[in-house]
Amino acid sequence: MNQDSWHGEAEKLWNSYSDQWKSNSGNMWEKGSRKDILPLITKHVPKGAEICDLGCGDGYGSLKLAEAGFKVTGMDFSKDMITAAKELAQGLENPGFIQGDLAAMPFHDEQFDAAMAINSIEWTESPLMALKEMNRILKKDALACIGILGPAAAPRKAHSYRRLYGEKTIMNSMMPWEFERLSQENGWKLVDEMAVTKKGAETEKIAHLPKELKQAVSFMWLFILKKCSGDEKSE
Repeated sequence: MNQDSWHGEAEKLWNSYSDQWKSNSGNMWEKGSRKDILPLITKHVPKGAEICDLGCGDGYGSLKLAEAGFKVTGMDFSKDMITAAKELAQGLENPGFIQGDLAAMPFHDEQFDAAMAINSIEWTESPLMALKEMNRILKKDALACIGILGPAAAPRKAHSYRRLYGEKTIMNSMMPWEFERLSQENGWKLVDEMAVTKKGAETEKIAHLPKELKQAVSFMWLFILKKCSGDEKSE
């Protein structure tokens, strides 16, 4: 699969998921796997900040951010997802939505105060390029909240298996620990993190486990990263 076909297959997939995503996104953000994301962001990012929601889907998360007092621009690779997002926010000035690619974002340098990217970087052909683009569009010392799917998350099973046959898949199979290392080697500093446990994994029973084991039973791992200044080294 070359780059053009990868882009085509990725957009085709997410266009086909748009109706299903719309029916589930509210529950994910209110009660499910994404319910702790907004509290984590508001813990670190001040109200009034301009945030880009990268991989916004149907826009439900963008709307939650706007309701929390942020100025929000949602971006998604899928045209159908952006159409759904605009319908959801119809009549509102905030959030706004635009179609775009994580590897070549349609934003100015240092345009945003913060970013959110939940389960979106795993679907890029080059996570490193996505990180570099995120670094480019964020202001100095800006924060990014990034969610990476855990090892046992169902989307991995559904979309990355065929790589074992030598096929190029649109799920890049990056693990949370790999993303953390990649980010720290490329201009980011870890500020905070938390696990989103998989159904069936009781939080109180895994609290004592080391980080790598917690990640092993997580549905998603959330990172708060800071864009490092030129003379600041990531830890």
